[in-house]
Amino acid sequence: MAKTFVGSQLRQLRREHHQTQAEMAAVLGISPGYVNLLENNQRSLSVRLLMALADHYKVDWRDLVRDETSNQLAELRSVIKDPMFSGAVPDIVELRGALDHAPRLVEQFLKLYDIHRTTLERIMRQGAGRLPEGLMASSAEAVIHDFFRDHSNYFHSLEIAAERLRMIEPCDTDDVYGVLKTRLAKVHGITVRRRPAEEMTRALRVYDRESRSVELSEALDHPNQVFQLAHVLCLVEFQDLLEQITADSGLSTGSNRARCHVELANYFAAAFLMPYEPFLAMAESTAYDIDRIALRFAVSIEQTCHRLTTMQRPGAQGVPFFFLRVDKAGNVTKRFNSTSFHLAEYGGACPVWNVHLAFRTPGIILPQFVELPDGSRFFTISRSAERPAINLETQDHRLSIALGCELQYAKKLRYAAAYNLEDERMFAHIGINCHLCPRQACTQRAHQPVFMELPIDTSRRGATRFES
Repeated sequence: MAKTFVGSQLRQLRREHHQTQAEMAAVLGISPGYVNLLENNQRSLSVRLLMALADHYKVDWRDLVRDETSNQLAELRSVIKDPMFSGAVPDIVELRGALDHAPRLVEQFLKLYDIHRTTLERIMRQGAGRLPEGLMASSAEAVIHDFFRDHSNYFHSLEIAAERLRMIEPCDTDDVYGVLKTRLAKVHGITVRRRPAEEMTRALRVYDRESRSVELSEALDHPNQVFQLAHVLCLVEFQDLLEQITADSGLSTGSNRARCHVELANYFAAAFLMPYEPFLAMAESTAYDIDRIALRFAVSIEQTCHRLTTMQRPGAQGVPFFFLRVDKAGNVTKRFNSTSFHLAEYGGACPVWNVHLAFRTPGIILPQFVELPDGSRFFTISRSAERPAINLETQDHRLSIALGCELQYAKKLRYAAAYNLEDERMFAHIGINCHLCPRQACTQRAHQPVFMELPIDTSRRGATRFES
């Protein structure tokens, strides 16, 4: 058995039973000093003690050895980088100590920060007027995003389900559509047909459970038609798996859980169309050339970027990416994150970041090195993404997507190969957004920051009207 340290879980179990270390020691047949060593992770838990804990305290031994501290540690490190925490911040040793000795305090702190973040987002959406009812409740979008982030944007059970289905239905890339259509018909009795865009003005895909049919709009290009069939197949064939994954998601309402199921079905569709091992091998052999990867698997650029964020299988990780999609107004319409990049949490409204410039250069990949106010540095690439156009009114419904990673991984990407990574001048100083950005003398500032007052001198005019 590998060494198992359960200090915080053991301490919490003892406190729940209102026991001293001596009392717990008597129950387990060990010395009080040994209990103290276990609680401080100075001794590992033996199989005998694990079984004794399970028997005497009526707990599942798997709950005791489950280690969720790595995700919490990463989340803590990300949270304390927020500009609202000025001055000296705890180092990693202190953060680990907090997780070991005060896990519930850490849990409540992270919950409080989530409420704070959601509150700010809603204030910014509502403007400076009266606060709406329910302001302090976390939005479903934030809960689902956090659910994916807590799983490092990787769901092993869905990956295995997709791989097994590819083994059952082996096919070349150009045959996937036919294979999916045939399986839906033969296994589930579901027919698939394309419909004129004029007849489907409010939807691109409709699955009718009563008539056992899937209707696809002609507005969908081939990669998106295939993706939609894989999505429907997941909802039909793996509904129990989706329920199992979301059982502990914290999504209490039916609509919120349905929203999460949609995102998980999208995950499955990507995993089926772009199997993990071949996809990762292709990504690394091409230095993460998204155009080449998209061609190999016959998928869209956006689907490729989304899939790249999921390469977090233990023992076979790819570059940890964040992914963001924004519209022309700067609204974030999709986000996935396996890094500490704050913009994937708050949005992409900083005009210094070239994700917005991509609208002016359709189809061109724009690389950029960026630095956040806390000093963390990232490499990003931005590109436009087209939406289905079915008539004159829907032309140029273009979005912009951004894919990025921490600076240490930039050397693995071909898009960064031409740059001198030691050149300090190439970093664009961006912020989360103007409401939360503490940078002074930024020529692009559009709002007064929430947490600080910018200096104002009536005798001079600064870079913007907010400071001088």
